[in-house]
Amino acid sequence: MNLMDQRAKWKVTAMLEKRSLLVAVNILAGLAILFFGYDQGMMGGVNGSYAYVERMGFGYMDHNGDPVVTKTLLQGGIVSVYYLGTLIGCIIGGSVGDRIGRIKTLAFGALWGIFGACLQCTAMNSNWMIGARLVNGIGTGILNAIVPVWASEISEYTSRGQFIAIEFTLNIFGVVLAYWLEFGLSYIDNGRSEFQWRFPIAFQIPMLLILLASCWAFPESPRWLCLANRDNEALYVLERLRGTTGEDAGKAERELQEIQAVVELERSTKGTSYFHMLFGLGDEKLHVGRRVQLVMWLQILQDWSGIAGITMFAPTIFRIAGFASHKAQWIAGLNNIFYTFATLICVFTLDKIGRRWTLWWGAAGQALAMFLAGGFSRCGLNATAAGDAQRASQWGAGAAAMVFLYTFIFGATWLTVPWLYPAEIFPLKVRAKGNAWGVLGWSLGNGSLTLALPYIVSAIDEKTLYVFGACNVLSIPIVWALYPESNQRTLEEMDLLFAADSPWVWAAEKNFKLLKAQNPAIASHDGHRSDSDAEKAMKSSTDHFDVAPGQPNYDKD
Repeated sequence: MNLMDQRAKWKVTAMLEKRSLLVAVNILAGLAILFFGYDQGMMGGVNGSYAYVERMGFGYMDHNGDPVVTKTLLQGGIVSVYYLGTLIGCIIGGSVGDRIGRIKTLAFGALWGIFGACLQCTAMNSNWMIGARLVNGIGTGILNAIVPVWASEISEYTSRGQFIAIEFTLNIFGVVLAYWLEFGLSYIDNGRSEFQWRFPIAFQIPMLLILLASCWAFPESPRWLCLANRDNEALYVLERLRGTTGEDAGKAERELQEIQAVVELERSTKGTSYFHMLFGLGDEKLHVGRRVQLVMWLQILQDWSGIAGITMFAPTIFRIAGFASHKAQWIAGLNNIFYTFATLICVFTLDKIGRRWTLWWGAAGQALAMFLAGGFSRCGLNATAAGDAQRASQWGAGAAAMVFLYTFIFGATWLTVPWLYPAEIFPLKVRAKGNAWGVLGWSLGNGSLTLALPYIVSAIDEKTLYVFGACNVLSIPIVWALYPESNQRTLEEMDLLFAADSPWVWAAEKNFKLLKAQNPAIASHDGHRSDSDAEKAMKSSTDHFDVAPGQPNYDKD
């Protein structure tokens, strides 16, 4: 039997089934997301290393042991070039993922990441580090483009949100791991050892090696297998995922029939390149261009809500509030631990209250926390200038509490949804590419923020937090007007949801109800329809394609 055959006896799929298999898949996907969090959070500590600042030549350390940056553009450029790499990587990952499969693409991304980590931990100057960061970012971008897609295609639609939310709990654990590892290493040789920054970078390599070695034993997406005309393997994977006895009998066959109908209908789909997707060319009735814009801007809004600044520059923000360097580092580390526990809330709420309500209450709470943090910070700075250390400490504690509150709310809301939404709303044939557009938006948002943030902080101090607060306020009407709810809806229903020519949510929902009434068999959720019922549903979909302007009705997941 071919080693890549999904029915091989050595694969995890042959040993586990149903919930245990889904848990195993979530662990592997979580490892990839853990690496992502670690990789993103790692540079915060590296930037504060005396040996790193000296080696890269963008500053020096003052008498208190704090880094003094004299070449802000160089420091920001080394950090932000990583996001240029993720931008390139997500484009590669989306294209490759739709061609060669999810598992091979995952391995491909791990290889890139290993190569980039090796280059980074051996860097001898800033030019070397810039090139290494670019390469490492490409690997991360490939993984970010494919892992959420793979996970969402294997999970059931009723628990997609929980599935992805669990992975992003591990993402934040990666940030915490990076922070405390670097905090502990800062005590070596009074923080002057090159080991302090080289080891945390090298620590990525074992994670990626495990990912690379183990991914081959895990099931390929049954949806991609159908695209590759490997239907027998797809059925086997579905049987292991969904079960074959009792109430589960026949479930895999019905799901396979629906996927096959999707594949057959999508064979005539035109305009699947990134260029066509961005501008909605080739098949305007799908409104793929609109979906691309939605996922990109959702990620950019997430970045500019303030979390990237807090993750990477938390010690700086706390020092503005009046804390000393050492105390600021402790508070930032505790904030990250608090952040990790907050992500567990999303695990239990995301599939219950939906994506839109999660974003709404998150943005409102984050805005309030940011505005209060900015105000308390200003009061702390004024007290410090007046020589009142006790009052400055009190105001600083208030500012720190608001940053804790912001991080808690973000972990429970905005952390997960912008990564989940792109993996839900795109048609099967371009799902990996669609998710890549979301990663591209994240790369643009993070890259612009990390490059500009040092200048913003140095120019307006605590008013930086007001900028973040305003971005949160702005996101509320944007989500309300433009982002339809994807919770508890199959991918077929997503196509109905985006069928309206109008971009407004109320028009989309009205049109969605009309199409469901005209095609009642399309979105049956009871899981008990026959193969002929599925065929009729899909045929009904195409027969009513032109009932209302621009109605695509073909994608069932």
